[in-house]
Amino acid sequence: MSLNPLAEQYVKLVLAIGLHHPHYVDAYYGPSDWQPTIKEPLEAIQQQVTELVDTLKKITPSESETLRHTFLIKQSESILTFINVISGNAPKFDDESLALYDAISPNKTESEFDNVLLELENLVPGDGSLSERMVAFNAQFEIPKNKLDDVFKAAVVRSREITKQFIPLADNENFQLEYVTDQIWSGYNWYKGDNFSLIQMNTDFPIYISRAVDLAAHEGYPGHHVFNSLMEKHLVNEKGWMEYCVYPLFSPMSLLAEGSANYGIEVVFPKPERMVFEKEVLFVLAGLDVSQAERYYEVQALMQKLSYADNMVAKRLLDGEISEQHAVELLVKYTLVSKARATQRLGFIKANRAYVLNYNLGQDIVKAYIEKHANMQDKTSVWQVFADLLANPRPASLLV
Repeated sequence: MSLNPLAEQYVKLVLAIGLHHPHYVDAYYGPSDWQPTIKEPLEAIQQQVTELVDTLKKITPSESETLRHTFLIKQSESILTFINVISGNAPKFDDESLALYDAISPNKTESEFDNVLLELENLVPGDGSLSERMVAFNAQFEIPKNKLDDVFKAAVVRSREITKQFIPLADNENFQLEYVTDQIWSGYNWYKGDNFSLIQMNTDFPIYISRAVDLAAHEGYPGHHVFNSLMEKHLVNEKGWMEYCVYPLFSPMSLLAEGSANYGIEVVFPKPERMVFEKEVLFVLAGLDVSQAERYYEVQALMQKLSYADNMVAKRLLDGEISEQHAVELLVKYTLVSKARATQRLGFIKANRAYVLNYNLGQDIVKAYIEKHANMQDKTSVWQVFADLLANPRPASLLV
């Protein structure tokens, strides 16, 4: 039995769920007549998804479609869990993350993070709490708003140039950049199809110099923009696998999307090269004092060890173990941000729930996969394995 009719059914069911949740369908560039014209009840959609999963599990795919078949099952099963979430029957954090993203976050403890805070205490001396001192320290590296566009565009241009040396991109690939406010995220890529993206940057809070490269690579090259372009080219256009013309945000696809976008930062900018580029180009464009750069990088490296604090807080909050006020306090303490920034992050957690693990756990899973399959001493080999992963996505349990 061909998977194509089932793939079409899957796409239409994802679009049907999109009428029940405004952010579920992150991207769609399939046939316009597949869009639903009426809002079906969730119970009816749930029954159709259950039947789709049952049918898929009865199929023995050809060898060339084994990965496609597995991914289609995982994606379809995640719809059933998401229906429970938006119906008010969300499972526990770990169960939700496994069902939606095919992975469970490591159970990090406060004591592990406390050890990192002790290291940072010595690097960022002064008065006030460590969070207050960190906010003041980072303020030295804030990109002035009137220079933000120049800095960010320089980072995008360079990441694009490097990416195109290793990944052939379509001649018409492009993006539009917008600066927005009043969002719960710092940056977002809205892929529109035909190799075009709208990239938005949220300017509600200060944007520090390190975020220029992070956002340029994560949202653009070789991150979300390239990921979506490669899927459209190789899977939708060349193979006719239409299930990839829709991207349901709360699904196994997101762990790879966010994980590869985060790991892609160090693929396009290995640390030594990144430091040179930032100090010689971005610091200058932003008008920042480069004399403090080395300590800034040292602090940033330690901050990476706190990345799983988001997951710890999200799990406790969503499992009903702590209040929202306590969650904000923990975010201030362990992510070393202001209360206002922590409150914004709380908004992201409440809206997106277990999605937070896709950034850190996703990055670690992709990193381990690349390191296993590529010659890490050969830049070309790293890029080849990375590009192949983007063009042939797989769920976390198959990233081995």
